[in-house]
Amino acid sequence: MSVQASKTDRFPVITIDGPSGSGKGTIARQVATHLGWHLLDSGALYRMVALASAKRGLPADDEAAHAKVAETLAASFGVGADGTERIWLDGTEVSNEIRSEQAGNGASRVAVMPGVRAGLLQRQRAFARSTGLVADGRDMGTVIFPDAGLKIFLTASPEERARRRYNQLKDKGLSANLAALSLEIAERDQRDASRAVAPLKPADDAVIVDSTSMTIDDVVARVLELAAARFPVK
Repeated sequence: MSVQASKTDRFPVITIDGPSGSGKGTIARQVATHLGWHLLDSGALYRMVALASAKRGLPADDEAAHAKVAETLAASFGVGADGTERIWLDGTEVSNEIRSEQAGNGASRVAVMPGVRAGLLQRQRAFARSTGLVADGRDMGTVIFPDAGLKIFLTASPEERARRRYNQLKDKGLSANLAALSLEIAERDQRDASRAVAPLKPADDAVIVDSTSMTIDDVVARVLELAAARFPVK
């Protein structure tokens, strides 16, 4: 898949990439809320492709069929009364369903398919708005928005990421096993970093933020500090 101009030179865009459990989704939502910008949760799109494909009974290795799902994905995003993200697939809310480890592993599996990535490319770029966009994922700064004004690569130690994911699942009332999560995160890291198309890696001009010993507020403050420098108020 070739890298085409995403025209973000006209729009303020912050990309936040990083491995599973790095906290990029939480940070992206808070930064977007603080700035009053739009939000793109690219991981949710891949999770929905995997979920929709599974519901249709598609063979796991049928790339063409998965790519078609990506191209025609009936997805919508919103915010609940409590401020949490709400997501619908084919008119049915799947906010909790796509946050399961099964959905996450499915997303990592379909993300290696060039056809799926191509099918979601323009859909993701269409999220850019003149009022600003915060986009989180694994290739936001390297492929989707290569000319973004600010690129963050958020990471943390594997142990810390597993612990965060464990707590996140437990808080949602979902079952979780810390040892199993650690293994799954290691496997997903390997799969994401070694895939042939858009492997997980920092953009050459990304600011690397290691959040292992940082609080959420610390990371948000750091990103907002960088954003103020890159996007000064006129």
